[in-house]
Amino acid sequence: MPEAETATPKPAQPPLQKLALEMGPLVLFFLSNYRFGLYAATAVLMVSVVTAVLASYYLTRKWPLMPVVTAVAVVLFGGLTLYFHNPTFIKMKPTIINIIFGCALLGSLAMNKLILPTILDQAFHIDEAGWRKLTLRWGLFFFFLAALNELVWRTQSEQFWVAFKVWGTMPITIAFMATQIPLLTRHEIKSVNGDQG
Repeated sequence: MPEAETATPKPAQPPLQKLALEMGPLVLFFLSNYRFGLYAATAVLMVSVVTAVLASYYLTRKWPLMPVVTAVAVVLFGGLTLYFHNPTFIKMKPTIINIIFGCALLGSLAMNKLILPTILDQAFHIDEAGWRKLTLRWGLFFFFLAALNELVWRTQSEQFWVAFKVWGTMPITIAFMATQIPLLTRHEIKSVNGDQG
C-alpha cells in the first residue's frame, strides 16, 4: 500500500539511550534492595524491565529481542520469587537466561542460520566469517556468565550477589566487547570507494 511507503521509520536507537534502558532497571533493583530488601527490589525490577521494553518499542517501533526475552524471564522468576517468598528463583534467573542466549547463538551457528546480526540490529558491518566467529564467542561468553552467576550466588552473601549483578556483570561484559574490536576490524566490510558501509 502507498500509505505504508510514506510512513517515516523511527531512527535507530542511540547507544546511550539503549544503555540507559538496559541499565536503568538494574540500578533501580540495586537501590531498592539497599533500601527495602530483595523482595521489594524484585517487584521494582519486574515493573522497570517491562517499562524499559515498552519505552524501547515506543522509541524504535521494534521489539528488542534480548530485552524482551529478559523481561519475560524477570517477570516469570520474579513472580515465583514473590509467590513462594524464595529468593532462589530470582538469583537463578541470570543463569537460565544466559544459558538460553548461549544455546540460541550456538544453535543458530550449528544450523547455519545466524541470529546475532538481528539481535545486534546490524550494529556492525562485517562479513559472514566475522559474524560466525562473533557468534561463537558471544555464545561461549553467555555460558561463562551463567557459570559465574551460579558461583557468586551460591558462595557469596545476598548483598554481594545483588551488587555483583549490577556493578560486576556489566563491566565484565564491556571488557569482553572491547576484546572483540580486533575481530570486528579484521572482518569489517567497506564500500567500493573505501568508506565504511
